[in-house]
Amino acid sequence: MLLKLELQSNPEALCLVRATVERAAEVLQFHDAETRAIVRSVDEALANVMRHAYGGRPGLPIEMSCRRLEHGGQNAAQGGIEILLVDKGVPVKPSALKGRSFDEIRPGGLGLHFIRQSMDEVEFSRKKGKNLLRMVKYLSPTPQAAASEGE
Repeated sequence: MLLKLELQSNPEALCLVRATVERAAEVLQFHDAETRAIVRSVDEALANVMRHAYGGRPGLPIEMSCRRLEHGGQNAAQGGIEILLVDKGVPVKPSALKGRSFDEIRPGGLGLHFIRQSMDEVEFSRKKGKNLLRMVKYLSPTPQAAASEGE
């Protein structure tokens, strides 16, 4: 376990979570663009929990844990990060999590598209009365490492 945070559904906490996730991604040696994508994905996911699962009600529990994925695991030749968000909000039906169509020109509704595009794995589930969102991002091979593999 790299870190575990217990926070409440308060949008003011998002800036602290963004800074923490950013630092965790840097420690794991993600490139700047990947770090920004991870931070935005976590930020969007937490905002969705607050807005949709908790209906904008403040003070409700959210757990976030980050785990380092070790090198050499299945699909993780370069290692990576696994982020798990857990809330006790309204049950989420994974089949309903489609986001809106790109053809609809209006604000909002594209966060889920962004999360799925930015992260390598995105899984929703419900266990023991809790919503779980698992997001994984694998480290991209460094140019130097990729070149040595081709030799």
